[in-house]
Amino acid sequence: MVSKLRLACLTLAMVLISACGAAAPAAVPAADPAAGSGEVAPAPAASGQTLRYAFGGGPVGGVFQVYADVLSLVINDSLSNVDITAEGTGGSAENLRSVNAGERQFGIVYSGDVALGSQGVLPEDVTVYDQVLPVAPLYGGVAHLVVTVNSGINSVSDLPGKRIALGNAGSGAALSAERYFKALGIYDQVQIEFLGYSQAAAAMGDGQLDGFWVLAGFPNASVTEAATVTDIKLIDIYTPGVEGGFFDQYPFYTQRAVSGGAYPGNDADVPSFQDTALWVANASVPEEVVYNALKSIYVDGGIDRMRESHPSASEMGLDVGITGIANKLHPGAVRFWEEQGVTIPDGLK
Repeated sequence: MVSKLRLACLTLAMVLISACGAAAPAAVPAADPAAGSGEVAPAPAASGQTLRYAFGGGPVGGVFQVYADVLSLVINDSLSNVDITAEGTGGSAENLRSVNAGERQFGIVYSGDVALGSQGVLPEDVTVYDQVLPVAPLYGGVAHLVVTVNSGINSVSDLPGKRIALGNAGSGAALSAERYFKALGIYDQVQIEFLGYSQAAAAMGDGQLDGFWVLAGFPNASVTEAATVTDIKLIDIYTPGVEGGFFDQYPFYTQRAVSGGAYPGNDADVPSFQDTALWVANASVPEEVVYNALKSIYVDGGIDRMRESHPSASEMGLDVGITGIANKLHPGAVRFWEEQGVTIPDGLK
C-alpha cells in the first residue's frame, strides 16, 4: 500500500515538473529583448504575410479605372508581399471618403477634392478628410461638356432647360460641374441627371439626354462611344468660367484645351480647364510600401506600361515631380521624391 502511494506521488511530481518545463521556453524571448544578431528576435506582426489592399478607381469607361487597374497590376508584379485589387467606384469623391476611412488604402482623387476635403469645405460635407495623403500626380483631368449637334446647345448660355448628365453622384466630375454651374448661376436651371459616363453616352445616343459632363484625361472612351451613336460637339466652358468668376472661386482649376482631333467630328481645339488627378494613399499605409510602389512605377519600368494603357499617361514622369499637389504628401512619397532630387516644401512634408 505504501509502495503504491509512493509510486502515485512520484508520478504526480514528474507530471508537474514536465508541465513547468514545457512552459519555460515560451518565456525566454520575452525575458531577453536585447537579443544579439545571433539570436532570433521577435518579428513584426506582418512579417511574411501578404499585405492586401484595395485601390479605388472609377466608373466603367473612365480613365480612373484604367489607371487603377494598371497601377495595381504593376505594383503586384513588382512587390512580392503586396496584393492590390482595383475596385470600380463612383470616382473622386467616393475615393476620397473611402480612403480616408481606411476602407480602401489607395485611390485616385482630384487635387481640388483633396484640397477642399482637407479643409472640411466640400459641398454639404463638413468632414475633414485628413487621412488622404497624395503620392504622385497622374494626369490632368480635363472638363468636357459634350452635347448632341441637334440639341440646340452652342454655348453655356443655352444650357437652361436642357437635360445634362453630370457623372455619378458624388464623383469628381459631378462636383466640378456643380461648382461650375453654381458659379455661373445656372445649376437650378438645368435638368440634371447623375449617370456614369458610359450610361450617359448610351442615353444621349437614345435621345434621352442633350449632353453630358466629363472630367477625365482625353481621349475618353465614353465620349468616343457617344460619337459613334450620334453627332457630338464640345462646348467652350473656359471663357464663360472666366466671365462668371469660377476660377476666382476655385484657383486649383487651370486652363487647358481639349485638343482638336481627339474626337470624331471635332477638329478644332475647345477651350476648357483641368484638375490634376492624384494617386493617394491612406496615412496608415507603411512608408516602405508607398516608397517601393512609386519605385516600381517611375524607376523600374512601370511607367511604360502606364503609357501603353492610356495616352494621358504621357503626362507622367520623374520630371513632373509633385506638380499639381497642394497637400501634405505620404511619408513614403516624400522619401521617394526627395531621392529623385525633387524639392518638397516644408508644408507638404
